[in-house]
Amino acid sequence: MSLRTGTDAGRVTSEPPAGRVKGLRRASLAAFVILLIQYGFGIYVNLYVSVPGEDRGKGVGAVISNGPAALSVHAVLGILLFLSGVGLLVQAVMARHWTVLGASAAALVTIIAAFFEGIGFARDGHDAASMGMAMLTGVALLCYGLVLYLLPSPKLASNAVSDSEAL
Repeated sequence: MSLRTGTDAGRVTSEPPAGRVKGLRRASLAAFVILLIQYGFGIYVNLYVSVPGEDRGKGVGAVISNGPAALSVHAVLGILLFLSGVGLLVQAVMARHWTVLGASAAALVTIIAAFFEGIGFARDGHDAASMGMAMLTGVALLCYGLVLYLLPSPKLASNAVSDSEAL
């Protein structure tokens, strides 16, 4: 948690501003929802879609532009998920909320690892890579759920600011 000066000179509180907490909650929920959608597309792709032979061993761009629609959506969601994870991490740094920073950093690392598992799956089609993506997704979901748990509810955060301003 950060130390910030209240409305009275010299008074310091240990909670981040309510606006920062609200932003962290929104960013975490967005990442959580995108990850759930990504997980569903991943299951669908694993069960019903084959990577075209001409796209095997090529980059993400080839998968997005040439692959079946579900595989392309899965790849684009992966990019959005990475960007949302980076955004949450930046917001946690700005809010100086260190526990959220740790959990969001762990989630981002697992998302990056899942990306590399996905590259391996698109290249070779091995089931182990698919299992790796699924397990890493579960860890990232746990991390984003932990972020939501660690942050105070919006009502409590705004009450804390109102109470500190009333003093």
